[in-house]
Amino acid sequence: MDTMRGVESFVRSVELGSLAAASRRLGISAAAVSQNIARLESALATRLLTRTTRSLALTDSGEVYYQRVKGLLQEMELAAEAVSLVDGKVSGRLKIACSAAFARHVLAPLLPMFYEQYPKLSIELMASDRHVDHRQEGIDVSIRIREQLDDSLVANRLTTVPLVYCASPDYLDKNGVPDSIAELRQHRCLLFKIPVDEKIVGWSFIRHGERFQPEVRTAMVCDDIDMLANITVAGGGIARLAAFVATPYIAEGRLIPLFEAGNHSELHGEAEPLDYYFCVADRFAKTLKVRVFQDFLHQNLPNSWE
Repeated sequence: MDTMRGVESFVRSVELGSLAAASRRLGISAAAVSQNIARLESALATRLLTRTTRSLALTDSGEVYYQRVKGLLQEMELAAEAVSLVDGKVSGRLKIACSAAFARHVLAPLLPMFYEQYPKLSIELMASDRHVDHRQEGIDVSIRIREQLDDSLVANRLTTVPLVYCASPDYLDKNGVPDSIAELRQHRCLLFKIPVDEKIVGWSFIRHGERFQPEVRTAMVCDDIDMLANITVAGGGIARLAAFVATPYIAEGRLIPLFEAGNHSELHGEAEPLDYYFCVADRFAKTLKVRVFQDFLHQNLPNSWE
């Protein structure tokens, strides 16, 4: 057991980049982590890590050992999950990361129902539009759009959300309803800026299976989608909003959808939808708690976002 404690402390320290981060993940002190690793090194009669107060680095022996034991530790975790499955128990901490808007409008209303089904779980929801690192931040699953994917993740498409171009009745009364996508250059367009890299997200449409981005006149830019929706409702201009943001306003008559499918399609086209992906660090991260959460989302996300 002492060896396994040492292996776990060693692997977590390497994955998370420091003894302090490993101690937080394991729920023990940094001194205990250091002692566990020291005992492991003594048993192996070799140094695995070069440690300072601010950083650590693998020795050559440590690199070889890490590559061998990281899979063993993951397999043991999966075995423990399998036992939990037989016993009908899903427990532990589940840390979820996703964009602020998806968390606020989609996940937050669903999580109480999920917790009722699995009350032994401790759920942490991290709502952020910045890039997150699964291993460094102890994240079990992240929900990302296509533009946020990278090769280090295992990603499966979760859902497709329509995007809605819309404006307030007051704005359209004063400025007219655009008869074609080309007329967007004559209207006040409200665009979203990604907070992390400050990239302004362009508007895209699908026409006859082809994707295109029209020229638009940018009147305002905002890095918070709910604030952008409020500006739109107040008559600021035309915005592109995810259906889960726009639909309540449309139902209340506070926003009017534009370029609807089937309406002058030769002039309009269809708004390109937004794909969301369920992401884990690797195949070993598909633990029981992650799998039941993925199944829950597939069962409870809307079939239609209208």
